[in-house]
Amino acid sequence: ILQERRVEGPHLFEGAVVEHKTLALVEHGDAFGQVVQRLVMGALLARHGFIGGFALGHVDREASSAPRAEALRLRSAPLSLVYGSTSGVYGDCAGAWVSETRAVNPQTARARRRVAAERQLRAFGRAAGVRTSILRIPGIYAPDRAGGTPRARLDRAAPVLAHADDVFTNHIHADDLARACALALWRGASQRIYHASDDSQLKMGAYFDLAADLYGLPRPPRITREQARAQLTPLTLSFMRESRRLDNTRLKRELRLALRHPTVETGLL
Repeated sequence: ILQERRVEGPHLFEGAVVEHKTLALVEHGDAFGQVVQRLVMGALLARHGFIGGFALGHVDREASSAPRAEALRLRSAPLSLVYGSTSGVYGDCAGAWVSETRAVNPQTARARRRVAAERQLRAFGRAAGVRTSILRIPGIYAPDRAGGTPRARLDRAAPVLAHADDVFTNHIHADDLARACALALWRGASQRIYHASDDSQLKMGAYFDLAADLYGLPRPPRITREQARAQLTPLTLSFMRESRRLDNTRLKRELRLALRHPTVETGLL
């Protein structure tokens, strides 16, 4: 990401020396894995670690992060460690604002795996004396990434929920996520959690309406929740069952990240 996402290491890290010696345990084939893979392949920092979350597979068990933790134990401990988790660990919050102190309430198998991974890696950090922090990441988008915008869904006129049933969603541009990942390695506090999210306050339907307007495409049709259960896949429905707004104060105040794309309006084109 430091190269492909146009993050300038020496400027970002205030003169720190960037070397090609870093821990990288990344699962491939998902959006976040691709982002982190580019980050690692570009350049990161000597003796700093980044572990990409979003484990693949469908088994609902807590062992998915165990290989990562074991690999950490078999090497010299990094100075700092960042785990890329998901904002889905909170479950449905009925549209409320959510800070990092809110108790987790995972409602899907993938979110439960993230909670288990967070706990294992934070335990490793405490035991090994490694400064370990967590990024909880929402939907990642970027126009220069395959599938990085809603355009494909708009082209096939995929429906969204009616206004009365709609849910709040959260977003982060890949460029800003790359910089958040790198800054967390340097500035993240031990055992600290950060929301890697932008400033947008949009419901899902409004997000797709905005994208349609920007791209000159028809807005998507609206359907009720009952109709959605009959028409949409279980995976798509799982995102439509949860509504929350992420507070990103820590991201901006503690990591001192100045978002290049504070809202999706500036980042979708």
